[in-house]
Amino acid sequence: MRDTADKTKVFDQVIQQAKSLSKKFKQRAAHIDASGEFPYENFKALKENDFLSLTVPTEYGGKGLNLVEYLQVQEILAQGDAPTTLSFGWQLGVVLENAESRKWDEQSFQHLCNKIIHDKILLNLVQTENATGSPSRGAAPRTTAQLEGSKWRINGRKSFASIAAALDYSIATATILPSGNKGFFLIDHSLDGVSVDETWDSIAMRGTRSDDLILEDVLVDQDALLVEENKGTSTPRGWYLQIAAVYLGIAVAARDYTIQFASEFQPVSLPGSIKDVPEVRRKIGEIELALFNAREVLYATARKWVEHPEKRSEMSPDLAAAKHIATNKANEVVDLCMRIVGARSLSADNPLQRHFRDVRAGLHNPPTDDAVVYSLADAVLRAVKNS
Repeated sequence: MRDTADKTKVFDQVIQQAKSLSKKFKQRAAHIDASGEFPYENFKALKENDFLSLTVPTEYGGKGLNLVEYLQVQEILAQGDAPTTLSFGWQLGVVLENAESRKWDEQSFQHLCNKIIHDKILLNLVQTENATGSPSRGAAPRTTAQLEGSKWRINGRKSFASIAAALDYSIATATILPSGNKGFFLIDHSLDGVSVDETWDSIAMRGTRSDDLILEDVLVDQDALLVEENKGTSTPRGWYLQIAAVYLGIAVAARDYTIQFASEFQPVSLPGSIKDVPEVRRKIGEIELALFNAREVLYATARKWVEHPEKRSEMSPDLAAAKHIATNKANEVVDLCMRIVGARSLSADNPLQRHFRDVRAGLHNPPTDDAVVYSLADAVLRAVKNS
């Protein structure tokens, strides 16, 4: 009982810290978006609050958050600044994945966890490539890794590498030659041959600074290979639900602004604020319904992942559906908010126009809507065939 109580107390403290950080992020969000600068102050605050170690196992000095708890933190932080939160989430997620599966060499994992806690390193999983698209499409990486003596030689170019300029390490996917298997390699960014090409010019999620990462004849030790997957292997990754949690957070931020606006804005033609107008009230009700649907689906799926680890290998359709529903509902919410606020929502200094641009990015984060729909069809057709 004491262990459960202590864990609950620790998580409650994390939630309070997240709320405080979110408020500070909100104050800087407009400037980060307008300038396209990397949010150094936000990441400094995350480090100072020991948030980089939230999903590091408790035996290695971390908070040991599970998937449900991790998503709650992400939803709260994203209400302050979504680009910071999505970028930060990649680090928490990849650590959580191995905390659950323990597929990496345990000594390597412990070493990495120590670096996160003591050196406060920034880490990201880099997989996407221009030539192959998102890894969710199934294409093998064009980045290659070949063993030469006691070193791996890695060559390739990764796109959409969030916070590339500030990373200390990356976990890069590469096709291992000559086997053709996919390897996940830990890359120290201080090594020769690692560089960043500033290609990020998106109008959405600008603060992620998702530039290209260049790996040119990078030599890493043999133990840099964290895990190797056979060709064609598809592993469900529950932590990818952080994508849905972030965009849900954007929708909540848009809702909160809109409720405040509707409560305060009073045209001269009305006896009170527009919150009393029936059509505005109807839209507010639709917003709440959409948020309820998104949140229930997202967290029910996450709880299934946490409470039934034996079912994880079969949860790809669940994860894909939850992402699809949550991100589309988030877009629906922001659209309704803008209809309530009206033309003012398109002003450059209005947060809704930023939320509108940012929330659209969720439709393009993997898995995309078309891939989700086809994967669900494939799953049910297989089930019918095998029944």
